[in-house]
Order: sequence, then C-alpha cells, then structure tokens
Amino acid sequence: MPTETMRRGVLRWRGVVKRDGQIVATKWFGKGEKERRKAIIWEEEEKKRLEKEAKEHARHQQQASPIRTGLPQSLDWGNRYLSDVQRRCADKTYGEKKAAIRRFLLFTRGGALAEFPPAIALQYLQEQFDNRSGHAANKDRKNLMTAWEWGRKYVDEFPNLANPFAAVGRFPEDPHPRYVPSETDFWKVYQETTEQDKVMLSCFLYLAARRGELFRLTWTDVDFRNGLVRLTTRKTRDGSMRADWIPMVDELKSVLRQWWTDRPYPDSEYVFTMLGNTFPGHQPGGPFKHRQHVMKKLCEKAGVKKFGFHAIRHLTAVILYKEGKPVSMIQKILRHQHPMTTERYLASLGFEVEEMKKALQILSNREPQKGKVIPFAQKGKTSQAST
Repeated sequence: MPTETMRRGVLRWRGVVKRDGQIVATKWFGKGEKERRKAIIWEEEEKKRLEKEAKEHARHQQQASPIRTGLPQSLDWGNRYLSDVQRRCADKTYGEKKAAIRRFLLFTRGGALAEFPPAIALQYLQEQFDNRSGHAANKDRKNLMTAWEWGRKYVDEFPNLANPFAAVGRFPEDPHPRYVPSETDFWKVYQETTEQDKVMLSCFLYLAARRGELFRLTWTDVDFRNGLVRLTTRKTRDGSMRADWIPMVDELKSVLRQWWTDRPYPDSEYVFTMLGNTFPGHQPGGPFKHRQHVMKKLCEKAGVKKFGFHAIRHLTAVILYKEGKPVSMIQKILRHQHPMTTERYLASLGFEVEEMKKALQILSNREPQKGKVIPFAQKGKTSQAST
C-alpha cells in the first residue's frame, strides 16, 4: 500500500513494490486522495508487469544455452566487491554501494557479466531517473562504474569490455542549494534539548562534526588539559581511518566537562550513549548507530523547518564564511583533504552565486562622469572677447 512520506518539504504519496521483502520498484505521486488512488493503481500494475517479466525471464533461461563454466557471474562480482568495500569504507558508503548493486542485480535478474552491454546500463539508469531522480541515477552510475573497474582488477576472466556505465552520460539534475538552518532556528532547537542532546548539538556546531564521528567518540578522544577533541573518519581516498585533533572553544569545553560529571553510564567509554531500554537490540550505555527521528521531533517541538545533524555542519561552514574566514581555514575545520572539496561544498550551499554577484559588482558605476562641454570657436566668426 502507498505511504505518505515527506519529500523536499512536501507530504507526498509513495508507491512501493516489494519482492521477498526487498523494494524492487518505487514511484512518487502528489498529495491528496486522488494521488493516493493513482499510487494504488500503479502498484498493482507494476506487480503484474514484474511478475510477467519474471516468467518470461525464467522461460528464456530454460531455452538458452548453458553459460560457459568459468565466466564470472554478476552476483559473485557484486558480493566480492561489497565484501571489499565493507572492509575499507564507512558504513554509510557501504550501504550506498550495496543498495546500488542490489538494485542493478534485481533489474537484470543476475546472469553473466558479459551480457551487460551499455544498452542494459542505459535502461537501468533511465529507470532510476524516471522513478527516483537525476541525482539518484548519477549516484548509481558512479557507484556501478567503480564496481565495474574493481572487477577488471580483481575478478578472474572478467569481460574485456568497455565499462558500460561509463558509456552512459550523466543525467540532468534539479540543482538547488542544500537547506541550511538559520542560527536563530538552531538555537531554538537547542533550547528544546536536555542533557545529552544539548551536548551533542554543541559538538556538531563547535566541531563541524559528522554524525559518525560523534557516535564513535570516546572519552579518550577528549583532552581537557589541552582543550582538544579527536575526531576519526573514514572519509579518505582509500577508506582508512584518519584522526584529527580539533580545538575546543570555551563553551564546548564547559558542557563536555559537565556531561563527564553527569553521564549516566560512568563505565562506558563512549561520550554519547543509548539511554534506557525501550526496544529489542537497544543497549543502554552502548554507542549510537542510528538516531533517525530525534531531530525531526526537536524541530517540530521548536516550531522550525526540519533539518538534520549534517545541516548543523553546513551551518558552521556558513557562519565561518560569512565572518570572512578564508576557504583554506574552513577546509581545515571541515577536515576536507582537498580545497576543491571545500569550494564545491560552499557552492552547494549557494555561495558560488553570492561570490559571482560580488565579482560583478566591481563593474558597477564605471560609466564616465559627464563633465561640462566647452564648444570650439567656429571659423569666420570672431569671438566676443576679441572685439
């Protein structure tokens, strides 16, 4: 059945088709009862279409000649690639790549890799564009391109074919700046928090931290004597863990000291821990893995537009930029490895247009000033001054 889901600030109906508990097709509709009925009809038709395709594919497989032994299969390629990614990358990156591989294998129904020409890649990515977005299609294209190149290097007898995903051009995206809450809205939400959440929001703002960096933060990473906090991330080229020491401002040092004194689980090594025992798998005193709804509830309580943890990192960058701090300094605080990453980051927040406007402002008021025109005396006429 369709579900009502918030998308880009609008509550819309989303049709979903599942097979064996996995989502195999999804499509967005508008809001209202009429759009809900459309979503129901689409789900029913999509289920019939997928069932028909599955039967045709099974019949084709029975009639087709056996695949040569030794020819690499797509499922083996996907599993081996994801196994390597899981060892090297952050959980979020692994989850994104896993989802892209799963969607593609469901679309193609598996098979030999040699059966995937650019036309198949194009059909798959077009479906992602139609049902999800241009941005989603381009993300899958990037991840599948990388997976294909990995297969070239590490999978025996991998097809000696051009990368079919690289042959497909990028899809148009609907560019819009990332939403960044105002300082006023952030502090409104901050006032609605208590104890641990207040400390966590302070760390997000004053350290420009990522969610995973705070979830894995331990008390050994907090150096009160020297006023430093160590943040660790896998956002590196090879997926290895990198640590950076970030200075603490006085406000952050104060709230962390107080939290050290008041923390409910003194034996836990983690700064931020799960509290209470409200559902299966919940481990009081253990580190967070997900906090999916906390910011939504806090924003609703504060009466402001919803924003997430990562938007606070954006807010830190905005404040620093508006205060005139150079990109090189913002890069160090955000801990980007390359300055171009920071420039793209700021551009995604809408500052590229602002900088262009400032640059073009130089051209203003450059029209020559109109002075007094002194006429020349005409030939054959004697000026009044010479008489």
